[in-house]
Amino acid sequence: MGFGAGGLREERDGSSREDAGSGRPRQGRGRRRRGDRGESREWSGGWPPDGPQKGKGPQKGTGAAEGPPADPEAVARAICLRLLTMAPKTRAQLADALRKRDVPEEAANAVLERFSEVGLIDDEAFAAAWVSSRHAGRGLAGRALAQELRRRGVAEETVKDAVGRLDPDEETETARRLVERKLAATRGVEPQARMRRLVGMLARKGYSPGLAFRVVREAIEAEGSPSDGLPDAFE
Repeated sequence: MGFGAGGLREERDGSSREDAGSGRPRQGRGRRRRGDRGESREWSGGWPPDGPQKGKGPQKGTGAAEGPPADPEAVARAICLRLLTMAPKTRAQLADALRKRDVPEEAANAVLERFSEVGLIDDEAFAAAWVSSRHAGRGLAGRALAQELRRRGVAEETVKDAVGRLDPDEETETARRLVERKLAATRGVEPQARMRRLVGMLARKGYSPGLAFRVVREAIEAEGSPSDGLPDAFE
């Protein structure tokens, strides 16, 4: 510390003491504390950019709470666009996301309708692409694919149309490839248990019991293993 002009004693932290002779305090260069700027990080529109979220609304006294309310349709558009850039979504999935963010139903319907008109929402295309990719990548049969589409809110007529495009012969070939991959790992297992294990694997992927038993029996017979005593269906 030291003395500046006018006999004021300057402290290390930038503050000053009053000079007994002048009676005037000298302003120090005190550091501005973090957070003293009075700036609010809340969005001035009232909701965050991707819509209102429960438990995360603007606090009283902030610029967000005091500013004009956000346009519900603008919020709905922002939410839908963000979700669609992450992955394809059905109309029902987007509608559910808007409900969870408390977007008014009228605004949500207006945005969803507009997105459907311009092709940003297309449940038919979504269902067709879903069936193609999940059958090729996971080996799922039509029954399992239909269940997945229904869980995503796709209309029953659209589900039937998409699943109906699966070629039955291609579905059978896919089942055979799935069994071939698992066959070697089941060698040495008791024949009936082996049959049930392989059939169960196909059943979980949506293949019918009749097709599953036929494909597994053919695979076991093709490798030269006896098929006598193998069950023809689940008991």
